[in-house]
Parts: sequence; C-alpha cells; structure tokens
Amino acid sequence: MRLKNVLSLFDGMSCGQLALHKAGIEYDNYYASEIKTHAIAATQHNFPDTIQVGDVMELEGKDLPKIDLLIGGSPCQDLSFINMKGRAGLTGEKSKLFYHYVRLLKETKPKYFLLENVASMKLADKAIITEIMGVEPILINSALVSAQTRRRLYWTNIPMDKMPDDKGITLDMVVDRYAKREENFSEKKLAFVERKKKTMYVAVDGEKSVPITARGYAAWNTQFVSNHDGMIRDLTLREYKMMQTIPLWYHFPMIKSKATDLIGDGWTVDVIAHLLKGIKDDK
Repeated sequence: MRLKNVLSLFDGMSCGQLALHKAGIEYDNYYASEIKTHAIAATQHNFPDTIQVGDVMELEGKDLPKIDLLIGGSPCQDLSFINMKGRAGLTGEKSKLFYHYVRLLKETKPKYFLLENVASMKLADKAIITEIMGVEPILINSALVSAQTRRRLYWTNIPMDKMPDDKGITLDMVVDRYAKREENFSEKKLAFVERKKKTMYVAVDGEKSVPITARGYAAWNTQFVSNHDGMIRDLTLREYKMMQTIPLWYHFPMIKSKATDLIGDGWTVDVIAHLLKGIKDDK
C-alpha cells in the first residue's frame, strides 16, 4: 500500500510517520502542521523530507494537493480531567482547535481520516465530536501494547476488525532498575514526589504506569520510578520512549525536558500503527 499525500495536523514529533512506517504503509509526501519549534526540530532531524505547512489556523485546503489520509490529535488541555479547574471543553482556547481539524477535513476531503483525543472528556464534548465526525469513537487503552495505562478515543473511517493484541508488557520489562538518579533531583523534589505518589507512579513489578504526559516539561508533576533499592528517580529518556512505543533510534536534538514534552504530547505509536493497518486491508 502506498499513499500519495498524508496531512498531519498538530503533528508534534511526527508519531504519525513512525506509525505509518510500523504499519508498512509507504507515502510520497507527508505534510505536517506544527508550531512548536522543538517539535519541528525533532521531526526534521528524523524525517528531513517532511513538508512543514505551519499553523493549522492559517492552513487552507486549497493550498494543498489531494490528500489521501488526514490524521491528528487536537489539543486536549481543555478536555482532559487533569485540567479540572480550567476544563472549558471544546470552547476552550486550545481544544477549540478541533474545529480547524474539521474545517480541513471538509476542505481536503481525504479518503481516510483519523482523529485522536482523551477518553476522559465530558460526555457532552464527546457527543459533539462524534456527531460532527459522523463515526462512533473507538476506545483503546495503550496498556494493550505498552507499560502505561492511556485511554484514548479514536474517530476514524479506517476499517478495524479487532482490538490490538495484549502484549503483556509490564513496568518491570521497561524500567532499568539500576539507572542512577539525575543530578538535578533535589531533596525538595523528592519530598514533592512522596506527597504525590497517588497521582504519579512509582514502579512495582507487574504494574502499569499512569499515562505519560507532557507535564514533566514544565513541572515536577510527571512520571517517576522506584529502583530496585527503593530509590525514586525520573524516568530515563529511553524509558520514556519505550512507554510510548517510540523506536529507540528516534533522536531528540534537544535537552531531555523538551524531548519528554514531545513524548508526552505524542501518540502511542503501536496503537496508531494498528489503526492504520486497516488501510492496507481496505479494498
């Protein structure tokens, strides 16, 4: 299967391209709409042929060639239960960008589309998205293919005959129990982690982590692990990648905090690859 043109909105670190490669789907051109400079830097470093098309709010379908596949995960900050105080839903400053996905879906009329967002959104917002997209969402937990619990909704017209197989991946298969604590892990930070154990994760053999998120870029409220000797530390970059099933060859030409921001904002690659494989089977 070969697609001519793919358009990815809110492209981030280009997990869409990683998933296409994993699914065995080739393409001629990959157009990416993204505004974060470090996201663009990561994408161009790993996929230098990517065609960056700028801000989704300024992008118009008439300026693009015929699109075969439209993908995107519109911002979830105003939809997620994590942001309980400022949960404005689809009218929120960031999550209302969903309507630009819809606009470009209408303007480009792709053969296939895929939209992703959090499962924890309010039922009213879920109903609005479902009515506009014209398909029922598919709920998939990344725990099936990774060591993290990450429930996401996917609206797509790509055929899918079954859920991903449960690979049985657990934290003890991902975490390096002998990795050292980073030098910037202060006593103050350690005390903070101890108080927040219920909302973060401390690894125990056989368990899954809480969802990998972008919060680690701006705050301590991120993911932590307990070593074999009980020492609490940050996840290593390698562990972050494995949690999101990002191939280890993917290189981030930036400091770790910016890399983990992109990983947290990204997709679980193996889940997206599973969904995209339906294109190959579609007659």
